Parts: sequence; C-alpha cells; structure tokens
Amino acid sequence: MNIADRIQSLRKTKGVSQEELAEQTGVSRQAVSKWEGGQSMPEIDKIIVMSDYFNVTTDYLLKGIDPKSEEIRKRPDAGVFSIVGTALNFIGLIAAMMIWYEEKQSSSVAVGLIIIAVGCVCFAIGQNIGDEGTRAKAKKHFCLINIWILGLIPISICFNLLDGFFGGYAGFIAPYPLLGNSFATYGAVWLLYVVICTGTDFLIIKKTA
Repeated sequence: MNIADRIQSLRKTKGVSQEELAEQTGVSRQAVSKWEGGQSMPEIDKIIVMSDYFNVTTDYLLKGIDPKSEEIRKRPDAGVFSIVGTALNFIGLIAAMMIWYEEKQSSSVAVGLIIIAVGCVCFAIGQNIGDEGTRAKAKKHFCLINIWILGLIPISICFNLLDGFFGGYAGFIAPYPLLGNSFATYGAVWLLYVVICTGTDFLIIKKTA
C-alpha cells in the first residue's frame, strides 16, 4: 500500500468525500483526486494536516509505519520471563530445603518463599509486557512446571503440622515432608503431592488443547 492508497483508505474509513477532505486540507477536490490516484504527492504541510485529521502519524502516511505494530514487534518474548521465573522458583525451593537441612530453622521457608515470590513476579511481568503472541504458551509451560515447585512447600507444611498435632514428631514448618509416625503416612503425603500436581497438569493440558 502506497501513500495514495493510504490516503484513500483513511478517507473512506472516516466516511468523508474528496470534497470534504479537500476543504479540510485547503486544496481543490482535483488535488485530492490526484493524491489518491498517485498522480501527485501532497506537500509536507498537507501531510501534517491530514495526520491530525485522520489521527495517524506522519510516518504512517509517508511510509506506512504503524507505531502500534512497531511497539508490539519490539516487545520481549514472554517465554524468557517464564524461564527466569521458573529458575528462581526452583532456586527458592532448593534454598529452603538446604537451609532447613543444615539449620532446622523454620525461617528457611521464609527465605525460599521470598525467592519464589520474585520468580512469580518475574513471570507476571512477562505476561504484562511480553509479546502477546508468546504469552499463552509461556503461561502454559510455566504452570505445568511450577505446580510441582510451588505445590511442595504448602503441602509439606500442612503434613508436618498435622503429623505433629496427631502425635508425630514432624510438627515443624519445614519445606519438605518429614518422616513422622510411619512410612505409610510419609508415603501418603508424597502420593497426595503427585496426584495433585499430575491432576492439575492434566487439567491445564486439557484446557489449552
């Protein structure tokens, strides 16, 4: 599409005649007709008048450059934010486990959750400023992986506290299940974790298929 086609398209989109456009730009109807026929080019001052009248940029009239589409093309891949967010979440989980293993301090959970929060914020930023064409795929992959990372700490805390409440010795706020009353209860919590995460992944895949 050249400048002649753009002028004609903008005029028709706005629903005005050649006479009305000529009146707005201070030229004759014949001049507008020549613009649209590619027989002559409008002067710079007329380009500026038309850009204001049609509410477009002069770059669009002269070169066909749409600033909105340029902005969209320049947006980063949302998948990059998803990958970084996943990496931070994994680091947060591992950090929480290592600190607990070494120091047996419930504050390890807080450390891990802070890092995980940063990872989730990173993912959220990608969903807001990332390329719209990559957001859905990035979101799907992030959720499929991170349900396994984000689900372990809350499930573990609930199990450990409940186990301690019912007489076990695992009643600590720890980032992973602690061996309590029996191997049966310990195995049950891991089974619950796998079922919840697998089921959630199945629902995500089914919804986005």
